[in-house]
Parts: sequence; C-alpha cells; structure tokens
Amino acid sequence: MSISTFFLELRSAYQAELDDLTSDSEGKDVLRKRLAEKRKELGFLLQMMELSPEMVAVVLHQAFRFTSPAAMDHLLAQDADDLPEWDSISDGIEIAPWARDMVKTILEEPMGAWFMTIASALEYMHNKPLTAAERAQLASADDDEEDQDEVRNERHDDTHTEDHEEDEADARAREEAGNDWMVEQGFDRKD
Repeated sequence: MSISTFFLELRSAYQAELDDLTSDSEGKDVLRKRLAEKRKELGFLLQMMELSPEMVAVVLHQAFRFTSPAAMDHLLAQDADDLPEWDSISDGIEIAPWARDMVKTILEEPMGAWFMTIASALEYMHNKPLTAAERAQLASADDDEEDQDEVRNERHDDTHTEDHEEDEADARAREEAGNDWMVEQGFDRKD
C-alpha cells in the first residue's frame, strides 16, 4: 500500500492534534475529557473543517469501524484532488452509535462529505502502523521541506547581506554629503 503525500502530511498533523489532547501539564491522561469537550464544540469546529480538517477530525476519534480495508487503502493512495466521494466508501465504514448524530450534522455542511472522507482516512491511518516504505517517504518529505527551508533562509541571508551593504553605503554617502555641506558653510573638512 502507498500513502499519498497529502495523507502523510495530514496523518502527522492528526497525530500531533491527538497528542496535544492526550495529557495535561502534569502528564495525566485527559484524552476522553478533552474529546468530550471538543465534541460539544462541533458547531464551532465545523467552520475549520476545510482549512484544518485534522483539528476537527479528532471529534470522530474511535467512531469508525472499517469493514473494507481495501477501499481505505485505495483512498490513502489518492491526492487531495482525486478523493472518492463519501457515498462510495461509507458502505465499508460502520459509525459508532454515539457518533451518528455528529456525522449527520457534519454531512449537512457543504463540505461535510469531503470532510467525512478525510476524517475516516485519518482515523484509519491512526490505527494502522506505517510501513518502512511509508516512514521513508515521510522522512523524504521532511527532508525536502528542510531543504526548501534552507534555500529560503539562504535567500533571506543573501538579501539581508545585500540590504546591510546598501545601508552602509547609504550611511557613508549621507556622512560625506554632511561633510561637504559643512565645508560649504565655512568649516574645515572632518577627516
């Protein structure tokens, strides 16, 4: 099975979101409590489902049981623009009774079906360990991002150096102009 870069990135973000909810500052496990709080905020969270689906998807943590792993594996290989419709995969997904009203509310939203596809994929991945190839792919994507960051930093450093050199040249020119003006006023040149 291959996971698209789109889903690998979302997987990391989803896992980070769950990790943030898992324990408090004292290290106590508070995941259930925090998930219950998030679920009560569903109406507010729905505003974020298009921009940050991983932050909203946590409300459906442990809400799915997957009866068609092959369909989910196929879904994970897709890029953002090629996702199957929720209706085409929902037959292979059982929704926990406690989550059915939330799913109904989500599906009433304009982007609800798209979000349900994403949320189910995130939860499916969460319960499935990464293969060695997927870990390598994720590491490669991280390396590529680090390389891009280095290039951006080098460009910034180059621009900063050029700006600094221009600032020094401007300062020297202003000082020279000031000295010239002082000479014109009858003062001796400052050396």
